[in-house]
Order: sequence, then C-alpha cells, then structure tokens
Amino acid sequence: MDHATTAQKLTDLLALSHPPVALAFVETPPEGLAEAGAPVPSACTFWRQAEHGTFYAAAAAHYNCPVGSMVMGFELPAPVNEQLGGLVQSMCDAQYLSMDEAAKIPTVGKNSAGIVYGPLHEFPVPPDLVLLWVNVAQAMIYSEAAGRAAWTSTPMDVTGRPGCAALPLALNAGQPGMSLGCAGMRTFTEIGDELTLAALPGSALDGFLESLAKTVESNTAMRAFYSQHKASITA
Repeated sequence: MDHATTAQKLTDLLALSHPPVALAFVETPPEGLAEAGAPVPSACTFWRQAEHGTFYAAAAAHYNCPVGSMVMGFELPAPVNEQLGGLVQSMCDAQYLSMDEAAKIPTVGKNSAGIVYGPLHEFPVPPDLVLLWVNVAQAMIYSEAAGRAAWTSTPMDVTGRPGCAALPLALNAGQPGMSLGCAGMRTFTEIGDELTLAALPGSALDGFLESLAKTVESNTAMRAFYSQHKASITA
C-alpha cells in the first residue's frame, strides 16, 4: 500500500484532527531533500513541523534537547553530554525524575546520522515510525486495533515522561505504543491538552490498518447496539 493511501486510511478510520507524520533514521539524507532550518528547542518540535513538509534533520539539529537526542539514539558530543547530566540533575532536584530512572530511559537501538521527518502521505522513504495525535476515544480504538485491549494479550504500555520515549519503545518492540507525554512535549509541540501521542512502527503498519478497519466496524456495531439498549430503557 502506498504512503498516501495509508495516511488517508489512518486519518479516516481514526478521524484524526492532525495528519500522520513519519520518521526514518538514516545515515545520509535522501537526495534533494531540504534540511531543517531555524534551531528548535526540542526533538519533538520536529514532529509538528513534519505536518507541513518533508525535511532532514541531522543529529546536531537535535542537540538543543539533550534528552531527546539521547532517546533518538544519537551519539552525543562531550558538551551536549554534559548538558544532559546537568538537565537530569535539575529534574531530580525538582523531584520530577529520580536519578535511578535516568539510566533506564529507552533509546533507539540504532546509531543514525539524522532523521527524515514529514507527512506520511508524501514520505519519500519507508518509515521507521508513524506518529499520531489521538484523543481518548481514538486511543481506545487504537489500542483495540493493536490487539492490546484483549484480556488474553499483554496490555499496551501507556508511558509518560519523556514523551519521546514512546518512539524507541514502539520501534524496538515492533509494536504500537502510546504516551501521555511530558511537560516538555506539551510545551514544545503546543499540542492540545486533549490529545496524546501514539507511535506506530512502520513494520506494523499493514497489519495494524487491517485490524483497524475491523475494529472500527465492530465498534460501530456495538455503538448501535448500546444506543438501542439505552433507548429501550430510558424511553
């Protein structure tokens, strides 16, 4: 299935208010692709910029966000690594994070030179990850389609800080994931408070879409059943 069709199906079936965006971890940028422009304060800022066009961001373009750079698997130069240590210490001092958590924050298990970002519908390479902004009702459908709502399966991990940790968790496990986000993600992406982050591995896209269509159909049937039941009781 081509990326434009996949993006349209995700948007229609989940009734998304923001376009799906894609990421690919690469050693060299695709030929002719624009590079990220003005400096950004965080790695997650690129997710929102990717809604509007495709570009390449080298590892160094992420360094204003030491935590995000680490999570994305980039090798950090000494000054950035020092900033990371200071930032973690500040988080611990504020009782936002405990020091024993810092070493366990997930990271992408591949060392790339940079990341290609862009809307899924026009993405020029196979995506490693697809990111969706979902509300609670959409998250319900997403988790059911991922097969993680079934009592016979392992429940989906819904993570928190840092929001970007959902990316390596999904990518490394090859399974859809979700994050409630973090204060930084909410600040830098300016995403609505009613939305949360869903991370879908590119390797799982086709199977997820097939399951998503069935999930939407079954939920439509159940809503009709419940509406009839409600009407019969409250009439």
